[in-house]
Amino acid sequence: MLILPFGATGGFVTVALAYMATNAGLSVQDGAALIAASVFPQMWKFFWAPVGDRTLTRKRWYLLSCIACAIGMAGMATVPLSPHTRVLVSTIVFTTSLASTFLGFAVEGLVAHITPPHDRGRVCGWFQAGNLGGAGLGGGFGLWLLDNVYSPWLTGLILAAITLACCIALRFVPDVPAEASAGSLWGAVEHVGSDMWQVLKSPQGILCGTLCFVPVGTGAAGGVLAQAQVAASWGAHAGEVELVQGFLAGGVSMMGCLAGGYVCAHLLGSCKAYAVFGGLMAAVTALMAATAPTVGAYIGFNLAYAFTMGLCFAASSSFVLETIGKGHAATKYNGFSSLANAPVWYMGLVLAKAETRWGPNGMLLTESGLAIVGILVFATAAAIVRQKQDR
Repeated sequence: MLILPFGATGGFVTVALAYMATNAGLSVQDGAALIAASVFPQMWKFFWAPVGDRTLTRKRWYLLSCIACAIGMAGMATVPLSPHTRVLVSTIVFTTSLASTFLGFAVEGLVAHITPPHDRGRVCGWFQAGNLGGAGLGGGFGLWLLDNVYSPWLTGLILAAITLACCIALRFVPDVPAEASAGSLWGAVEHVGSDMWQVLKSPQGILCGTLCFVPVGTGAAGGVLAQAQVAASWGAHAGEVELVQGFLAGGVSMMGCLAGGYVCAHLLGSCKAYAVFGGLMAAVTALMAATAPTVGAYIGFNLAYAFTMGLCFAASSSFVLETIGKGHAATKYNGFSSLANAPVWYMGLVLAKAETRWGPNGMLLTESGLAIVGILVFATAAAIVRQKQDR
């Protein structure tokens, strides 16, 4: 429940605002820019994580950031989306996403400090369920409210109230104080950047950095497919987008994560699985482009896309964990986790540009083509690193 606002703020942008964008007179690229504004802070949150660790207690950070997220949700729902308000809405989106990074820090700190080792797997499962479930709630329910509630003020109040209600769960967990550490806060931030640079220069770091930046398994096409103008190409309207992109996609992605984790652990290594799953996602988008555009195709292929996205996320996380080893594990994993948002950011903009120039099918084929290129780049980097390690 505590992590639900983190997913909900992002889901509201990628589904609800994305769908409303073209209906409000914005272009597909403008809609993608809104999503990019939400993703951008998630790319760099690693560098200000020490602020969340070393200043206030985890509960205080949660309360402050949750209030900011609630205000942001209300603002995103209330400010009328139009070409004239695009910059204002983008600013609200960016600020809300920035606030959600501190909410994420707070929850991660609580989980790390109060969860017994034997319960971490179960708690992490619920953590991911809350994140993905929040994305479905913020996206699907948020779009339903925008489409069915007459007053945008009432929609904003409902979303803000749901967000703030998550604070109730704080009563049932102990607080965790700020971490005591020698040196200044700015010194800690500088240390994070320096440590990350040293990791990136290593052979394993180069490979993980390649994985984080190649356009494989990003799920970025979902933000374009959610836009009203694009969904209409398959005959899909708000109801289908609410159901598929909002409520169902989160659960299907979770199943993909579980299946991907099993395959990585028991059938294929994470490196091979990453390439295979990326190829599967490329196949899904290529088949969607080649299939007659019907509502059924929109629903089926979007769910298949969500499942393969879960597969890719699981393989990516597994590969990073295998590659980074034990030394500086927390620093490296969180750093690469932040950087993994980079292809989500740039692919959303690239695919929107492709849709504008070549239409929905051209956008889907662009994703497929770039994914194949990304797989080849990753395979080449993996071969080089393995060759160096064998010497």
